[in-house]
Amino acid sequence: MTDFSHEVQKEEAGLRIDKLLASLNQDASRSQVQAWIKGNYVEVNQVEVKSNYKCQAGDHISWEIPEPEELDVIPENIPLEIVYEDEDVLVVNKPKGMVVHPSPGHPNGTLVNALLYHCKDLSGINGVIRPGIVHRIDMDTSGLLMVAKNDAAHESLVNQLKEKTVKRSYQAIVHGDITHEVGTIDAPLGRDPRDRQKMAVVDDGRHAVTHFEVLKRFGHFTHVKCVLETGRTHQIRVHMQYIGFPLVGDPKYGPRKTLNSNGQALHAEVIGFNHPKTKEWLEYQIAPPEEFQHLLKEIEKMS
Repeated sequence: MTDFSHEVQKEEAGLRIDKLLASLNQDASRSQVQAWIKGNYVEVNQVEVKSNYKCQAGDHISWEIPEPEELDVIPENIPLEIVYEDEDVLVVNKPKGMVVHPSPGHPNGTLVNALLYHCKDLSGINGVIRPGIVHRIDMDTSGLLMVAKNDAAHESLVNQLKEKTVKRSYQAIVHGDITHEVGTIDAPLGRDPRDRQKMAVVDDGRHAVTHFEVLKRFGHFTHVKCVLETGRTHQIRVHMQYIGFPLVGDPKYGPRKTLNSNGQALHAEVIGFNHPKTKEWLEYQIAPPEEFQHLLKEIEKMS
């Protein structure tokens, strides 16, 4: 068991305990937190509470993250493009179309299945379904992911994400002509109240900031670089749609009439972080896949 504690601050008073804990455990979903509460792993002032408990300033919250269940995800011999690897971390270039970890609709063929075949030592903090997974990118987003090979590395990388010291830069192709050279989108994200399968900008959402820079304009389309300050679910996709420039090919947040790119035109190009053990700064860059570059050429022909 890993033990944690937190004293509720004034600005956190009134928040539901499950919502607050989900924000404090960036790599845990609200449903996971609710499972911890139901399993009596969470106490407020040494008393067990329910998920809808409203926190008060000065409350002392203590919680444990349950040990991972027995492994039941099958290792699969799937080719992996490893950009960097040592005994603590690895950086992998995830191809477009690959899911990061198993889920009801994707029980196998995932990055986790491939990692389990490649590595015999992944961190167990996120349980059997997501061993080693510190952060995610969507199935149809290609690019770089850092993976923890032990629990100490996992905790270090998660803390760096929380402290916003990890460098994460993406390339994207969006609809529309962005006239500004650079911009920042600071808009909170949460579940879309009209469609729980989608995220949206909502008043009571989690703090989310995306910086963007125009790389090239094509009239009806713009090639942009997006830099994440925070890492919320679908953040770039939702933020760009929010300011009127949805990603090309995005089936969830894009327009009905879009280019056929087999999912959103989004690539995680750069990842940078301090090595969990040596504290050395590591930074890696990978060019967008051929499919992304071909799409740029097609758009250039159209403009």
